[in-house]
Amino acid sequence: MPIIPSSDYRRPKLLFNRHLETIIPGITRKVKDLPIFETIRIDTPDQDFLDLDWYRADSDRLLILSHGLEGDSHRPYIEGMVKKFHGEGWNVIAWNYRGCSGEINNTPRFYHSGATQDLTTMVEYALTLGIPNIALGGFSLGGNLTLKYLGEKRRDSRIKSAFAFSVPIDLKGCCHEIDKPHNFVYCRRFLKSLKLKGMAKNKKLPGSVDIDKLMKVENMYQFDNVVTAPLHGFESANDYYAKCSARNFIEGIEIPTLLVNALNDPFLSESCYDQTKFKTSKNVYFEMPKFGGHVGFSSSGSNGTFWSEDRAFDFINQQALRIDS
Repeated sequence: MPIIPSSDYRRPKLLFNRHLETIIPGITRKVKDLPIFETIRIDTPDQDFLDLDWYRADSDRLLILSHGLEGDSHRPYIEGMVKKFHGEGWNVIAWNYRGCSGEINNTPRFYHSGATQDLTTMVEYALTLGIPNIALGGFSLGGNLTLKYLGEKRRDSRIKSAFAFSVPIDLKGCCHEIDKPHNFVYCRRFLKSLKLKGMAKNKKLPGSVDIDKLMKVENMYQFDNVVTAPLHGFESANDYYAKCSARNFIEGIEIPTLLVNALNDPFLSESCYDQTKFKTSKNVYFEMPKFGGHVGFSSSGSNGTFWSEDRAFDFINQQALRIDS
């Protein structure tokens, strides 16, 4: 406990393999009738900036959403969750990591799976809004970030619950998984985007990225070894993975948290389904649907919502009802 022994997720019949489940929702879904939002830029303690979208609902509840690798605050999985929670009366903040809002950031660093100092900055900003009930939500890299943040015990008492979907809780295992031939298309797409950012970063801050090494990178492990690790103070990619994998922080999480990893997720290694630490955790609920792909879970619910959005809201709302009672 608390392992969730079964899941009610059922994938659409047309999405009959894990790659279709992963790709189709991301390229075909258009979230309609989104609420109005305000774009806000906040300063970081190291003279950089973070951009966020603020969806105001004038209630006493707030959800903070963290996106995935090379994503942003306008990905369909983020906007779908925004629409669901805002429609239920929640304020929502969807934030962008450094360099993910369309503008290269100011310091010689990017973002990474363990950069909880930036999530801390975002939470501290949210706390200034005076909202007493806060929930966190994360997807993929953002899920790892969310779980690590909570496990580090930086949590303010106003943060009541959390959820995370498709989380690479073992970063080393997942890096080697995405470098396998069956993930070639994803890996190539990520590397193309990351290399462009690396070149833009070096143009803005000459010498910040070793361009010769960057251009020779052929897989995600190499990228983390020659860019992510040195930029962020890690000795190597392996050092980065060891220090930032969320599975090492599960036992420190002190609030009700839902983790959902589909068993057919093409990005996740077998180590991401190890139940050992979840069986001893009192607060992290681990659900493993048979299907779902990576950040897919696309069967529609009421008002066009995805299963993941209804599942997240039901979990968070259940915790809120417990607190209210």
